[in-house]
Amino acid sequence: MANFNFRKEIQERIDEIKEADIIVGIPSYNNARTIGHVVRAVQAGFAKYFPDKKCVLVNSDGGSTDGTMDIVQNTTVEDFQSVLLSHSVSPFFKLATPYHGIPGKGSAFRTIFEIADAVNAKACAVVDSDLRSITPEWIELLIKPVIEGDFDYVAPLYHRHKYDGTITNSIVYPLSRALYGKRIRQPIGGDFGFSGRLAKFYLTKDVWETDVARYGIDIWMTTTAIANNFRVCQSFLGAKIHDPKDPGADLSAMLYQVVSATFDLMETYAHSWKNIKVSGPVPVFGFQYAVGLEPVSVNIERMLERFSLGVRELKDIWKEFLPQEIIAFLDKAGDLKKEEFNMPEEVWVEIIYSFAVAAHKKIMNREHLLKSLTPLYIGRTASFVIEAWDSGAQEVEEKIERLCRVFEEKKGVLAEKWE
Repeated sequence: MANFNFRKEIQERIDEIKEADIIVGIPSYNNARTIGHVVRAVQAGFAKYFPDKKCVLVNSDGGSTDGTMDIVQNTTVEDFQSVLLSHSVSPFFKLATPYHGIPGKGSAFRTIFEIADAVNAKACAVVDSDLRSITPEWIELLIKPVIEGDFDYVAPLYHRHKYDGTITNSIVYPLSRALYGKRIRQPIGGDFGFSGRLAKFYLTKDVWETDVARYGIDIWMTTTAIANNFRVCQSFLGAKIHDPKDPGADLSAMLYQVVSATFDLMETYAHSWKNIKVSGPVPVFGFQYAVGLEPVSVNIERMLERFSLGVRELKDIWKEFLPQEIIAFLDKAGDLKKEEFNMPEEVWVEIIYSFAVAAHKKIMNREHLLKSLTPLYIGRTASFVIEAWDSGAQEVEEKIERLCRVFEEKKGVLAEKWE
């Protein structure tokens, strides 16, 4: 058993628990408003689906000042009959602990992995603390494939509003699918299941003092599992409804973080992705159904203004690594009205691959390079919003599938330029 330096009261709790079957972790930072609901859903999930297992809930907190940890400690499911349970429920354990290290979700996850390792858990899951749509079934869907199906990693599959998750839809999903050959639809979903084996493997990686610990943890976990040949699957969880983020709002920090982490992983696993020619599906668990989704407001005019401004101000930077015909296209597109504006898949894929190669070859300061992607991403998102305005969920998914295929078709060019 590894030797971690837990705080005295947590070490005492671990000594008391000794071994556990299942751990569910909730990383948090000032989530007093929403975390009670998440804790109740997890506890009800334990009672309903794993009554004979020893279960532990771990809240790994980043220094909340709004009483988040107190709410975790004091929240219980008062009435188990409300979740249709009549049998006796085995006791379950709760640990709430501040984590140490770089502030960020990755450091929170590390604490959860360490506790899972210390109690030798067979299966683990992590869920976001701001989820309004979590149900007890999520716990079953994230844990059972590990316990009963011998999977090591369970990625979430949600229905999301067509304008929610634009960074995933336009960059992270198509790029990671083309690179690593597995069609994991939500590689940065925030809610995952994983085996105790994989938790131990994550702890051996030397990333905890890097940006991964701050913000790149979701894509890092997914890619690390796939690239190291752990068995992966997906579970359908219904709708993901959480504290909303407007796609036209300032996503530049998040875009920078996610793309930076994705490009870092391309360096780490270059030997693995270069030889992969096609992608294939991964098993999906859970009963799929249509869900009502909260609308996401979008301001196309403001997005196009930001795109045009970017073209004017950043073109000289882009000229250093984007093909000439792409620059010519952007020049023209910068002057188009909403009715005429369109950024085709081929152009977008060429842009992303050119940025990846430029980052790999260290053509310029990495932060300047990646931050200059923001207006292009906003332009592509505006183009997608205009194109999908009257489309239903199925049609939107077909558009994303088409983009994925272009990423896969052009991957050979990426591999050549990478050398």
